[in-house]
Amino acid sequence: MRNEKKLPRGYRRRRVREILGILSKYNIREGITPEKFRAIVEELGPVFVKVGQILSMRQDVLPEAYCQELAKLRTDVAPLPFKTIADVLESAYHQPLRRIFARIDHEPLGSASIAQVHRAVLLDGTPVVVKVQRPGVQETMKIDLSILNQLTTLLQRTGVTGDVIDFKMVLSEVAATARQEMDFMNEGHNAEIFAHNNSDIRYVDCPTIFKHYTTSNVLMMSYMGGIDIDETDRLVEEGYDLQEIAVKLVENYIKQIVDDAFFQADPHPGNIRIHDGKIGWIDLGMMGTLSRRDCELFREAISAVAAKDISAIKTVVLSLGDHTGKIDHTRLYADLSDLMDEYGSVNIGEMSLSEFLQDLLHICNVNHIQMPQGVTMLVRGVMTIESVVAKLDPSASIVSVMQQHILEPSLQDLDLKVTAKKLTRSLISAGTHTLELPENLNNLSKEALKGHSKFNLEIVGSEEPIKQLGKMVNRLVLAVITAALLLASSFLAITDMKPQILGIPALAFFGYLGALILGGGTLYSVYRSWRKKKKRRPFFFPK
Repeated sequence: MRNEKKLPRGYRRRRVREILGILSKYNIREGITPEKFRAIVEELGPVFVKVGQILSMRQDVLPEAYCQELAKLRTDVAPLPFKTIADVLESAYHQPLRRIFARIDHEPLGSASIAQVHRAVLLDGTPVVVKVQRPGVQETMKIDLSILNQLTTLLQRTGVTGDVIDFKMVLSEVAATARQEMDFMNEGHNAEIFAHNNSDIRYVDCPTIFKHYTTSNVLMMSYMGGIDIDETDRLVEEGYDLQEIAVKLVENYIKQIVDDAFFQADPHPGNIRIHDGKIGWIDLGMMGTLSRRDCELFREAISAVAAKDISAIKTVVLSLGDHTGKIDHTRLYADLSDLMDEYGSVNIGEMSLSEFLQDLLHICNVNHIQMPQGVTMLVRGVMTIESVVAKLDPSASIVSVMQQHILEPSLQDLDLKVTAKKLTRSLISAGTHTLELPENLNNLSKEALKGHSKFNLEIVGSEEPIKQLGKMVNRLVLAVITAALLLASSFLAITDMKPQILGIPALAFFGYLGALILGGGTLYSVYRSWRKKKKRRPFFFPK
């Protein structure tokens, strides 16, 4: 159910003049500093503030200084009269408030640019919180986003933003995120998913959503009292162990990222409370998500960083991001190597994960690699949670907890079936790519004959290089046959064909055996050649 206040005729024209007036007031032709950018966004109104908050998480788009400044955006505003709130509620519920509430507080718990929150008690005595969206916000959002889309061309033509921001690249993503957060049905759905994901964790809690009383602009949830997580003195007075809270908070947040791929993207202290010995997450409007593929790649990235495997880090980065320009692989490898040299000497428990991820994002930016929105929101979330944890327990380390979570899994967590499927898929992929080698070589030779390719080939002597070339071709043929056997056997292995040996079809078994023999023979041949080269004295050494 929607309850949208219709905006007066001519509003769009007046709004355009208002926006242009604000931009002119701050003389944007002379450039935009981070402080000026935040001031402009605040003056442009609630929709731009919401967009600014989302942009503060996009370090792949904005420099760090701008992101940090936008994170300071104020959302608290003067509350609406209760009469306005009551009208919205009665319009959404199609009945008088007295038929729903035994009591509703006229003074709001909080008033922000998008909505304000009131405590209430249902007729059956259940304490609840009602979040009511300001009338007209969604209509204003549509108009403001439309105007922002038109202003994009103007901003880029005037060059006032320079390389600071490319609105065209991210406007659609930011607009989609803003629309989702302004739809309270979406927030209610997020809360249900979050509750399900954490149902087996006794120390984690979130409000219960009353779906029957929730619409696109009204959200009803159970009241959650307690103490804000940054009120450390009160927590100590109540007998809480700050170190225990810090550890459990980090463990749960890492679980949200690594296991659930569904995490609180804005975990600031106002969104986390401690009540009845539990960590309560009270605002789930802005959630970050990772695809299963991206989540698995993130795990691989952490493992590669722990192993200081630069090649593996490079592979993950290229797999995760979209390429926005030509990739200089040598430069990318060098940048990642410098990054690992910088952090390699730091004790794992003292390493700041947020700083490392920010530096990694910067390397991606300069190398024309754009990370998905979920990853950039993850970086912002980690930055925020690190600051929260630091106030609770400065010695707590997110990296150490993540290392234990990812790199030291218990045996009971291993799913052999899933591992076998992944191995089969990898073998099939490897075999498929290997079978493409002859065709690729053929295409390459055709291009060379047409004069479209250039080769820098230097042959010293005659007989020995030709012998080596013959060996290389023979090994390539054997490798292709081995890959073909692996590919065919892998397809057969997932069938129920009879007879079977060791639980797989006999044909698949003998195919694997043949691949093992051929592959082993090829590897032995390579080893023998290496041994001969090692024993042979170079001709330019004096005897």
